[in-house]
Amino acid sequence: MAQITIYLPDALEKKARKTAKAQGKSVSRWVANQIERNLEDRWPQAVIDAAGAIPDFPDLEEIRKGYGSDAPREPLD
Repeated sequence: MAQITIYLPDALEKKARKTAKAQGKSVSRWVANQIERNLEDRWPQAVIDAAGAIPDFPDLEEIRKGYGSDAPREPLD
């Protein structure tokens, strides 16, 4: 497992330690969990669960009605 050194303002370090302790984790594990959570490449479960929760929400065709065609886009590379 790799090690990394970070520098935090005193107030932020105090909050991180307090939060980690409240969750029963080491500061190292808590920071690793925060990084992992923020680097996830998917929607949070709450958002996935909410999909389709509004039965009369308009579909994509209805939302886009009247907007015309998309403008040409520049390549990303």
